[in-house]
Amino acid sequence: MIGTVFDTETVASARGLGKRFGDFVALDGIDVSLQENKIYGLLGRNGAGKTTLMQILTGQEFQTSGAVEIFGRAPHENSRALTDICFVKESQKYPDDFKVRHVLAAARHLLPHWDEEFAQTLLEDFDLPPCRKVKKLSRGMTSALGVTVGLASRAPLTLFDEPYLGLDAVARHLFYDRLLADYAEHPRTVVLSTHLIDEVGDLIEHVILIDKGRIVLDEDADTLRQGALVVSGLTSLVEDFTSNKTVLHRESLGNQARATVQTALSDVERSRAVGDGLHFEPLSLQQLVVRSTTATRPTASTEDAR
Repeated sequence: MIGTVFDTETVASARGLGKRFGDFVALDGIDVSLQENKIYGLLGRNGAGKTTLMQILTGQEFQTSGAVEIFGRAPHENSRALTDICFVKESQKYPDDFKVRHVLAAARHLLPHWDEEFAQTLLEDFDLPPCRKVKKLSRGMTSALGVTVGLASRAPLTLFDEPYLGLDAVARHLFYDRLLADYAEHPRTVVLSTHLIDEVGDLIEHVILIDKGRIVLDEDADTLRQGALVVSGLTSLVEDFTSNKTVLHRESLGNQARATVQTALSDVERSRAVGDGLHFEPLSLQQLVVRSTTATRPTASTEDAR
């Protein structure tokens, strides 16, 4: 065990998880827990540590320090734990001579929760030719094959490491629609690692944001959306409003200012502030991620670098 009692609702957990590649620290003492039947957004900039975390969770990398468990067991060289996992990568590799149908046949044998009927439906949805060699597929078709395997696996823990980046906008939204519809009928834990935050914002139930190998945010998505906003108005009014709040970003032009603030306002507080001449805007999930990974926050009242 890793310091906590495993419960049936916890699918994966890590405590004090660290990973070094020479002098480079990819993960720095991460504590994280994934619960069953929830869609997670694993977000962060390039090189933040997202892929490394998923590789360790799925037993494809060993951690330098700390411990990790999947379904109550260490994942490394543990076939019993790994059979309930499907990890689909952006640069998924297949044997050179494999055709699309061979990939599905392998998945059918390796993934115990596999749904062949759903897989065939997805082949038609994405217009994938079963008898074409994978190495002859376009990047978009290769991505479509990856998400087909991930969706049809119906694995209790399914991780997508941006395999859908090769899809065009129509195909990406088809993937989102199929994921949401199938998740409603067959709940499982899904982890979406992506840069297309606004596109998946409505899917994500819980946000895990990594920056420079550390967890910056680990919060319910709705709570995050309600806990931050953009306030604008006269500079003096904005400064007064933000004086005792955590400011993620600040900008000004002339006598006007805008600030991104972590705060939750009651209806009374909002009404009073609007009456004073302030304006409020909701903060999208993508804006929140950008501000959270670029802000400098030594104190609540310190102005951030512009």
